[in-house]
Amino acid sequence: MINLTLNNGVVMPALGLGVYQSAPAATADAVESALRVGYRHIDTAAAYLNEREVGEGIRRSGVPRDEVFIETKVWVSDYGYDKTLHAFDKARGKLGVDTLDLLILHQPAPADFDAVIAAYNALEALLADGKVRAIGVSNFMPHHLERLMQATAVVPAINQIELHPFFAQRDVQAANATHGIVTQAWSPIGGITFYPRRGAVGERVSVMDAPTIREIAGAHGKSPAQVMLRWHLQAGRSAIPKSVTPSRIAENFEVFDFTLSAEDIERINRLDTGTRGGPDPDQPPASFFDFVIPEA
Repeated sequence: MINLTLNNGVVMPALGLGVYQSAPAATADAVESALRVGYRHIDTAAAYLNEREVGEGIRRSGVPRDEVFIETKVWVSDYGYDKTLHAFDKARGKLGVDTLDLLILHQPAPADFDAVIAAYNALEALLADGKVRAIGVSNFMPHHLERLMQATAVVPAINQIELHPFFAQRDVQAANATHGIVTQAWSPIGGITFYPRRGAVGERVSVMDAPTIREIAGAHGKSPAQVMLRWHLQAGRSAIPKSVTPSRIAENFEVFDFTLSAEDIERINRLDTGTRGGPDPDQPPASFFDFVIPEA
């Protein structure tokens, strides 16, 4: 296990289980399986609509609450000081816990940044009251971070962004590092997206099928997913791969027994296409703001 120390001294396991697009019916089993394997970090979000099942999986695992690092996110329709305080209550109620280890804003919502600032002020209040142990953001670009920090007091502990070998967002990583913010990778193995194949028209490829990744995996006797997760960990990032399949959950945790060489890492770094797979944080779909998070 590799741990990261956040900028407020809180220790967080670098590798966690993500549950984005995990159906509620499968989520509790996935979380229980992950915790039994050895994971101690679970990442969810209000907008995933599976916080309740995450809590159920944690309880079923038998792992004590104080040994599990629980991270969740406030959705944009709950931005605003009072609404964000209530969003915390909704999350806590669904998860069945008194406190959260990490609570972050899910999107920057640049069209209403006053609401973003008010939401973050609420996170600061929750932090001061001991209701959350750390706070942060997700999908914030460097200009969003600068705007936020000019209006708030607590530097985010985490910035969770799309990050995998085909889309490394080096500018965001650099901005995070400048401020002591841990970069956390969602879609760390490129699992939700396919990208244009270099030099080919109309062809698209998964990061998992990139020849470079497969060659490095073969050399180490590991899977492509394990190589990519190790790439994140050796760079000091957090990664939260998603799976509901017990064998893959276990495989994704078996990344502490090998080391990528400097040449391996450079070869992987060269795969960056600069092409985003997820939504552009500066141009969020209107549907983002219409989605209402249910009560606990």
